[in-house]
Amino acid sequence: MKKFYLLARSLHLYLGLFISPLLLAFSVSVFLLVHAWNPDAASRSLRIVDGVTIPADLLQLKGRPQADALRPVLDRLGVHGEINFVRTIAKENRLVIPVMTPGRELTVDLNLSNRSAAITETVTGPLSAMVLLHKMPGQHNAALRGNSAWLQAWRWFADGTVWLTLFLTISGIYMWAVLKAERRIGLVLLAAGAASFSGLVYALIR
Repeated sequence: MKKFYLLARSLHLYLGLFISPLLLAFSVSVFLLVHAWNPDAASRSLRIVDGVTIPADLLQLKGRPQADALRPVLDRLGVHGEINFVRTIAKENRLVIPVMTPGRELTVDLNLSNRSAAITETVTGPLSAMVLLHKMPGQHNAALRGNSAWLQAWRWFADGTVWLTLFLTISGIYMWAVLKAERRIGLVLLAAGAASFSGLVYALIR
């Protein structure tokens, strides 16, 4: 039992240190989202590319197949990142494609008639990047999510953060339960936390 306690304590300490930067990023982004506050300054630029090679059936595709077909086109344009969505303007034979990476947003306006692309690049900052990471991948447009390598990797990091947070919580409760001297104050704090959570839920569902 003592060996298990020492192992749990060591893992609690070192995994907690490992995960702390990710938890800090999530915590800061919550403040930014809740208070709609982001002091990052943004710079914007525009470039036009002609003679773009475009697949013939691009307008007929939808969802992930369309995103997969657009990937080589975007790569040739030097645009890399997560395709947020694809807006089709059929009357003008155009596609508008927002592409995101942490700290940078690009909008590709693809004209299929004259095979040109207008690329608007907006460079933000680290706070905007944390907000994007907090919201992604998310359930909105879930069928399209994960079409870039960085978001696929971030999905693993986000899942890992949740699992490690659960481990830190469980191991913390275990170590508290083992230490007899801390049981009374621990029970008071657990009860206070449970009461606060219950009160919040009650207020929200009324």
